[in-house]
Amino acid sequence: MAMGRDRDGDGEDTGPERPGPEQPGPERPGPEQPGPEQPGPEQPGPEQAGPAPTRETLQAAFTAVAVVVALALFVSACATGGTGARDEGPARADSAGSAVASFTPSASAVPDPVEAVRLVKADPAVSVDVKRDLKPCVSDDYPVDVSSGDLTGGPASDLVVNVLSCGDGVGVGSYVYREQGGRYENVFKAEEPPVYAEIDRGYLVVTKQVYEKNDQLSNPSSENVVSYLWTAGRFVKKFSTHTDYGTLGDGEESAAPGG
Repeated sequence: MAMGRDRDGDGEDTGPERPGPEQPGPERPGPEQPGPEQPGPEQPGPEQAGPAPTRETLQAAFTAVAVVVALALFVSACATGGTGARDEGPARADSAGSAVASFTPSASAVPDPVEAVRLVKADPAVSVDVKRDLKPCVSDDYPVDVSSGDLTGGPASDLVVNVLSCGDGVGVGSYVYREQGGRYENVFKAEEPPVYAEIDRGYLVVTKQVYEKNDQLSNPSSENVVSYLWTAGRFVKKFSTHTDYGTLGDGEESAAPGG
């Protein structure tokens, strides 16, 4: 049985609607799904190294190392660049140096032995051997002789310190300290035993006994006496006398500086 046809107003036969071919609509962006063969973003594994250091990082590291090395060299140079007095004996006392000892003058003219010991031990011009052997002989009795007087014309009395050995009292070091700016300054040293220094009428008189082979400690063969005078900021040798004890019976006497 044939179906009827509807006609619209213009007389066109429309017939039943037939679905036409599917027309794709506008694409809408959806979430991107990686395909089965598409690799995802690489994630660094536990053994994967980090980014390589840049040129700026390496340069900063080299600069830091250079600064540390330069600082170490500077500290080392400061540690070894001291200007302590050289040990040249009484014959070169004028070039003994002027190392400042960390000791403040006390109110008394002559410090007690303990203060004198502190002065010597704090003095960089004193040899390591003398400092090491400077210990009390009995209790707190140190083997030092201390005297004072005017040798350099300074504002305070100068100090003469003789360091002796405990057993036999042999002089192992003689030192003169001058007051300067509230502190004592080493202006003379003699460390050739046996040696002894003292003040005589404004002169520094240094006595050194000479021993020949087989001489007993109490019987040296001869004696050298040198007198120094403070001149132009240093001690200058003025007189020297050699006395041979074997000729004393013949009338040879030790000369003394004129007063």
